[in-house]
Amino acid sequence: MRSLLTPALVAAAALFFALPAAATTSKGQLFHDGAVIGTVVVPARVAPGSGLDPLYKVTNGADGQLGIAGVAPGDGPYHGGRWQVFLVTFADGVTPYLLTSDEAVAAAAAGDVTVTRAPDADFRCPVQPG
Repeated sequence: MRSLLTPALVAAAALFFALPAAATTSKGQLFHDGAVIGTVVVPARVAPGSGLDPLYKVTNGADGQLGIAGVAPGDGPYHGGRWQVFLVTFADGVTPYLLTSDEAVAAAAAGDVTVTRAPDADFRCPVQPG
């Protein structure tokens, strides 16, 4: 389960893990603090469990759900997108709704979702706020 990125990046992530070091980059999008930001998927892995910046991947979200960056440039202790991946799963019986910030994930964790650390999915992928 190495392709645990945002829905917009799943295909790029699958290629990322299969491509040699000379592979090209691709682009995608994430939510951060309620806004959509750009991201660049680069062919650079990090050791499992070595991510620093929280990234939330919703496994069974609403239509339009993107991954959620906990930090971005200029906001908190951003480490260049060295992502510490967490899986967010809506509970049975809860109708999925869009989560667009780490604060929304924290609020949903009070009963609507479970949040599970996925250290084998950690990766590097810079973001471009905007």
